[in-house]
Amino acid sequence: MERLTKLMTETYNPKSKELDQLTTDRILQLMNEEDMLIPKAISKVLPEIEETVEVVYQSFINNGRLFYVGAGTSGRIGLLDAVECPPTFSTSSEMIQAVIAGGSDAMMVAVEGAEDNEDLAVRDLKERQLSEDDVVIGIAASGRTPYVKGALKYAQMVGAKAVSLSSNEESEISHYADIAIEVITGPEVLTGSTRLKAATAHKMILNMISTASMVKCGKVYQNLMVDVNATNYKLKERCKKIVREATQVSYDEAEKVLQETDYKVKPAIVMILANVDYEQANLLLEQSKGFVREAIRKTD
Repeated sequence: MERLTKLMTETYNPKSKELDQLTTDRILQLMNEEDMLIPKAISKVLPEIEETVEVVYQSFINNGRLFYVGAGTSGRIGLLDAVECPPTFSTSSEMIQAVIAGGSDAMMVAVEGAEDNEDLAVRDLKERQLSEDDVVIGIAASGRTPYVKGALKYAQMVGAKAVSLSSNEESEISHYADIAIEVITGPEVLTGSTRLKAATAHKMILNMISTASMVKCGKVYQNLMVDVNATNYKLKERCKKIVREATQVSYDEAEKVLQETDYKVKPAIVMILANVDYEQANLLLEQSKGFVREAIRKTD
């Protein structure tokens, strides 16, 4: 327990020592002021984030997978990013996965003792057949969670890339990582409540890692999500908007072409901008490894 109290994330924040006496507006102002420290903290670890994006990208182009591993809040943040990738980028559910201490039950209710078990993490990764082509990002604000530590140790043992994400300097999990991201967000407004600044910083960093990796994989044209999975009316309308912004055609024309492609945005854009049919658009995209800009250039 003494070691835990020395962690930055467990430190008492003097700015909020009268938290229980503050008016609502002052509580919110104080929290907002503290949250403004997060981007600055992230800016200091951009080199490590960039290095992580590179290893994740290399994993993806070699048919590897990305695993977010965490307990409690950290595990839920990993899941939040993982489940948003299939609808946003049309990735498979296997490509980016969340592994949470205690399994799916831990999403809603804490599973007692799960985060303290290193062997449980090994079992969970073995069930997913972790290989040397994969990347494991272990998330723990404290930097000491045994479940996360076990996952990183096992990743290194099988030859997978291991990345740690914590909010304490020289954290324990950093010793078991090929890349250590230590984003120091400082003491929380509510002492020890790392669901606040630390968790927010971690969510922002996961956003950066997954989005940048998807850009490098050709899932984006300009700044448009051209691999969006149109599974409902709202997303079909978004597809039309994306095609219109990319090609400057009318709403009706965008709808007509998207109906031909079964609402696949990439070939729709290539069909319009390269003046080719659906079959030719798909061939150009295949030759360009899914990059829209390159597919269009092939017809210049």
